[in-house]
Amino acid sequence: MKQEKKGKIHFAWWVLLGLSIMIGLARGGINNAGGMFLTPVSKDLGIGMGSLTLYFSISSIATMIFLPIAGKMMAKYDIRALLIGAIILQAGSFAMFGFMNSVWGWYIFSIPMAIGSIFVAQMAGPVIINRWFKKHNGLALGIMMAAVGAFGAVIQPIVGDLIPTQGWRNTYIILGVAVIIIVIPIVLLTIRMKPEHKGLLPYGMEHGQNEESQTAAANKGVTLAVAKKSLAFYSLLLFFFFMTAIGSFAQHIAPYAMGIGYDIQFAGKVMGAFMIGMLVGALAFGALTDKIGAKNTAIFSMISGLVSIILLIMIPGNPVVFSFAIGIFGFVTSSIGTLGPLLTSAVFGTKEYSQIFATVAIGLALAGIVALPGYGFVYDITGSYTLVLYTIIIMLLINIVLVILAFKGKKKLENAGLWNE
Repeated sequence: MKQEKKGKIHFAWWVLLGLSIMIGLARGGINNAGGMFLTPVSKDLGIGMGSLTLYFSISSIATMIFLPIAGKMMAKYDIRALLIGAIILQAGSFAMFGFMNSVWGWYIFSIPMAIGSIFVAQMAGPVIINRWFKKHNGLALGIMMAAVGAFGAVIQPIVGDLIPTQGWRNTYIILGVAVIIIVIPIVLLTIRMKPEHKGLLPYGMEHGQNEESQTAAANKGVTLAVAKKSLAFYSLLLFFFFMTAIGSFAQHIAPYAMGIGYDIQFAGKVMGAFMIGMLVGALAFGALTDKIGAKNTAIFSMISGLVSIILLIMIPGNPVVFSFAIGIFGFVTSSIGTLGPLLTSAVFGTKEYSQIFATVAIGLALAGIVALPGYGFVYDITGSYTLVLYTIIIMLLINIVLVILAFKGKKKLENAGLWNE
C-alpha cells in the first residue's frame, strides 16, 4: 500500500466529494422533495392524503426486505455499477410519477425507487466512509450529510416555484432526469469502495501504520451474532425506529404549512430553512461526536427536537418563528444520517459494522411503514397535525432513554469480554 504524497489531497476527500454530491441530490433532492408534491397531487387527482402517503409505507416495506440483500451486493459487486443502476432506479421512478393518473402509480414505482435509494441514500455513504476514513470519520459523515442540507436548501425552493409554474408532473420529470444526468459521471469519476482499489491506505493511517495495524483496527468491536443478543442492539434498533418516525414528519411539513394557511411558495422556502438546518446539524453532529461522543450528541439532538416541536405547537402562525422552528427540526433530522452510523460504530465497533448497520437500520424502514401514512391519516381524520406534534414529543423523550440504555448495553458487552479491543 502506498501513501499519498505530502501536499497532495488524499483520494479519500475526492470520494467524500462524490458521495456528498450523489447523496445531496438523491436525498436532499429526490427523497426530501417528495413532500412538496403531496398537496398538489392530492388535490389534482382527488386522492386523500393518507391514501397517497401509503406509497411511503410501500417504499419502507421494500427497503426493509431489500436492506440485507443490498449489504451482500455491496460486498460482492462493483460499487460504481451498483450506484449507477441504483440512481437510475431511484430518480427514474421519481420522474415516472409525473406520468401517473392513479395512486397505484405511486404504489408501483415506490418499490424500485426504494431499492435504488437503499444504495445511494442510505448504505453507500456510511460504509464507504468507514473504509476510507480512519481519522475524522465523524467529520466526514457530517460533511456528507451537510451536503444533503446544502443541496436541499437550493432544490426545495426551486421545486416550490416550479410546481405552480410548470405543474407537478413536469417538476417530477425535470428533477428526476436532472439527478440522473449529474450523478452518473460523478460516480464514475470519484467513487471507489476501498482505498486498496487505488493502492492507498485509508486517510489517517498514512503515518507509519502497516497493514497489520489496519486489520487490527478493523477488528475492534463485536460480531453481528453477539450484537443481536444484546440490550444495546434492540435499544439502538428502537432508537432508529423512533428517530426515523420523528424525521418522517419532514415529508408533511409542506402540507402542514399549507394546512394552517401558508401558500406553496412559502412552504418551499420553509423547506429551504429545513435543509439549511440539516446542513448545520450534520456538520455540528459530526464534529460534536468527535469531541463529546455519540451518546451526549444524541441526547443534545433530542432536546433540540423538543424545542422545535414546542415552538410549532405554541406559535404556528408567526412565519418567522415557524421558519426558525422548522430550521431546528431540520437540524435534528440530520441526526438520522449522521448519528445513526456513528452510534452504531460507537456501540458495536467496526468488526462487522456494515452487517450490523444494515440489520439495525431495519428500524428505519419499519418507521417509514407506520409513520409516513399514519401522519397523513391523522390529518385526514382530525384536519390538523396537532396530535402528530404531541406524538413526536413523546418519541423524542423515549429516544433519550434508549440512547442511555444502548450504552449500558455496550458496557455489559465489554464486561462480558465480548467487545474485543
